[in-house]
Amino acid sequence: MPPPRRAALRRLRDAGGALLDQALVVWMPGPGSYTGEDAAELSLHGGRAVIEDVAARLASLGARPAEPGEFTRRAFLAGRMDLTEAEAVADLVAAETTAQRRQALRQLEGGLRALYDGWATRLHLMLAQAEALIEFPDEDLPPDEEAGLAAAIAALRDEVAGHLADGRRGERLREGLVFAITGPPNVGKSSLINRLAGRDVAIVAPAPGTTRDVIEARVVLGGVPVTLLDTAGLRATDDPIEAEGGRRARARAADADLVIAVAEADGPPPDPAAGLRVVNKTDLAPAAGRQEDVLAVSALTGAGIDTLVDALSARAAALTATAGPPMLTRARHRAALDRLAGCLVRATRADLAELRAEDLRLGLRALGTITGAVDVEAVLDVVFSRFCIGK
Repeated sequence: MPPPRRAALRRLRDAGGALLDQALVVWMPGPGSYTGEDAAELSLHGGRAVIEDVAARLASLGARPAEPGEFTRRAFLAGRMDLTEAEAVADLVAAETTAQRRQALRQLEGGLRALYDGWATRLHLMLAQAEALIEFPDEDLPPDEEAGLAAAIAALRDEVAGHLADGRRGERLREGLVFAITGPPNVGKSSLINRLAGRDVAIVAPAPGTTRDVIEARVVLGGVPVTLLDTAGLRATDDPIEAEGGRRARARAADADLVIAVAEADGPPPDPAAGLRVVNKTDLAPAAGRQEDVLAVSALTGAGIDTLVDALSARAAALTATAGPPMLTRARHRAALDRLAGCLVRATRADLAELRAEDLRLGLRALGTITGAVDVEAVLDVVFSRFCIGK
């Protein structure tokens, strides 16, 4: 055996003594390992035959393949991390961009955990005060005890509400944004998405109405993953297929994080209600593209595309800004904090001290489901089932 936590070159052999591989072996006795248990790592040569033969030998000795997220789940159960940090491991593995990596690392370093642990400590104190007011109503408790408790509950209620009102920036960064390109037929929407994606995503043809369905392209803008949607042209039509394409375009645009309205340089202006307005084909009508609050581009020549990319990157960065306190990154967290917020609102309005204490208790439990501080077996299955195999 090599010394603990020092890589050593070793020959790996099968039961008959045949050489399987030369590998770097690291032995990590617990609790100084990722999971807190005794662990060993083999850094093999990457050939399929090597991996399969070594895995078969390990299985014959009683080992088995890890379940998705099993190592991180064991680390959580050993108390080496809470659920928010465990989820950050999955986010770090899945990160596509630098911004996603930074957000995951911030959560892995305990940003959310520290915030929620602080709230839990305050909730425990409030609950103790509430119980004291119930158990000792006739005792000589300080006269401002009741007012102090009410103020503390209201203060935490406002903090939780502010945390929830973050514009879903953390979730948007983790999941990626959706930008929809809309406009009348034949204004160059497909040419524009091809230019932004740097490849031929959509079919381009002179005939209007070529795009009938929503076409997607994944790009990175401002360090944020963005799905661009090329939608069908919007116009009145008797063609049922084109009409369905228009309906889908409107539906996807309504759910998008940003709508990019495109028009021709020598035609009617882009939709004034859109988040970003663009005129295309300025190569055909340069002067017509000079409109206030409108970006002028030519998808054919590339003129103005860099300015458009900069504008889109700025919007993406603004929608996912990570400055300030740690942000929510998952719908699971948001749902639990919604329950906590509801409990705190009810606690501030409770007519009976017993009801106020019960709402505080329920709020504490809701908060605990985020970090795993309460019995959350059902939550664990959901959290770790989405991990990579072996992580």
